[in-house]
Amino acid sequence: MEKIFFYENTPVGNLCIGEKDGAITRVSWNQIPTDAVEEETELIKKCKQELDEFFRGERTTFDLPLAPEGTAFQKKVWGALQEIPYGETRTYKDIAIAVGSPEGFRAVGMANNKNPIAILIPCHRVIGSDGKLVGYAAGMEMKTSLLTLEQQERS
Repeated sequence: MEKIFFYENTPVGNLCIGEKDGAITRVSWNQIPTDAVEEETELIKKCKQELDEFFRGERTTFDLPLAPEGTAFQKKVWGALQEIPYGETRTYKDIAIAVGSPEGFRAVGMANNKNPIAILIPCHRVIGSDGKLVGYAAGMEMKTSLLTLEQQERS
């Protein structure tokens, strides 16, 4: 059973953090699932701490076990997203090529949209091939905020 904690008052709004079997399964802006157990585990506390450090500009990578649930292709895409360095961006086409599906940029976009572990799996770092910000499940304002945070900390 997934254990959930509602993490309030982050710089990007309230987040829902989930853990199952010793791995983070969710970081989202969604409400707590009705079948989850509300509990702040040690791993969830560590996730909160690392997110706090990220928001303060003190952390550029995360050291947490992740277990996103999805298809094999989605997991491949989410793995490629974790290779995008902090403060940098890649295009949907770049990710499609990285996962061995050069024409699959639309499928990459759909995988990004289904990413259950926002921020830790940085789908906000993926942009359109023309360099413009496109698509983000939490909204373009949120994507802009996360990219701006990373750009400011890199400067």
